[in-house]
Amino acid sequence: MPTRSRAATYARRRKRRMAKVDHDLTDEQWDSLKNAWGGCAYCGASDAALQKDCMLPISRGGRYTATNVVPACGSCNASKCNIEVTTWMRRKKLDERTFLVRQAQIAAELD
Repeated sequence: MPTRSRAATYARRRKRRMAKVDHDLTDEQWDSLKNAWGGCAYCGASDAALQKDCMLPISRGGRYTATNVVPACGSCNASKCNIEVTTWMRRKKLDERTFLVRQAQIAAELD
C-alpha cells in the first residue's frame, strides 16, 4: 500500500470537514466584505491579494459565512493558521477590541 504525503492526508481531511458543514458565503457577500474592510482585516495591507479567512477555523467548527469570514493577506492568513482569531491577535499584540468592534459593524451593515 503506497503511503500518502502529509499534504495529501491533510487535504483529504480538510475536504471531509468542509463537506460536513454548510457554507453560505456568496460571491457578492465576499466582494462586499473586501470592499468594507478595504484591505487585510488584521494588518490593513491593501496592496496584497486577499484570501478568505475564517475567524473560527473550519477545523474548530467554523464555516464560510458572512459573519465568520474576513479578508486577510497571505501573511496574516498563514500566520493565523487554525488558531481562533482572538488568541492569535493576543499573540501578535494586535488591537483585538478594535478588530472585533469593526467586524461587528461591518457584519451589521451587510446584514
